[in-house]
Amino acid sequence: MTFEFSYTWAAMPRLLEGALLTLQLSAAALFFSVLLATVLTIVRSTGFKPALIAINVYISYIRGTPLLIQILLVFYVLPVIGLNLQPMAAGIAALALSSAAFTIEIMRGGLAAIPKGQIEAARSLGLRAPVIWGKIILPQLFNLIIPPLVNEFTLVIKGTPLVSVITVVELMRMAQQMYNTNFRAAEVLLGVAFIFFVMNFALSRFGDHLERRNAAKLA
Repeated sequence: MTFEFSYTWAAMPRLLEGALLTLQLSAAALFFSVLLATVLTIVRSTGFKPALIAINVYISYIRGTPLLIQILLVFYVLPVIGLNLQPMAAGIAALALSSAAFTIEIMRGGLAAIPKGQIEAARSLGLRAPVIWGKIILPQLFNLIIPPLVNEFTLVIKGTPLVSVITVVELMRMAQQMYNTNFRAAEVLLGVAFIFFVMNFALSRFGDHLERRNAAKLA
């Protein structure tokens, strides 16, 4: 069977439908990932030992298990304890929980670059922790971690095909349905690869733009 690009072109409309769901899935997962990582980073900074142990165990678990296993556990194990999630919600939860563990470590590295004198000065002025974090630490932190954060975001997008195992019809699942019908896996997968490349390339360029803009402000 010869390769025919016409099948790739014909597949693009349906693949773009799957790509839209992939973007929605990724955006939701990234939002909750950053939110959870920010909260846990603040909790971690308190030095409360039980919280530190729990966070370290969580990070170790995420680092030590494949994302596919994490997705399956969220989808199949949570109902056992009474938490029934639809496939889309389970996919978002699994991706967010996985990404948050790595984002916490990214934030820890960023915090090390913020002069501690700023925090001490803010405390000496009587500012409370919410104000210190919201007005002083977090704005600087997010500016510092843009490059590794964008890299983490691209990894989340590239991890979305794994949620197809729990029947989420994102880009990869859509492609599987198509080449199971027309038996043109090479042509369809070429379209999938192209769409993923465009999404991640656009995200990388956006990250570069933010980094240059912040550098210009500092200059």
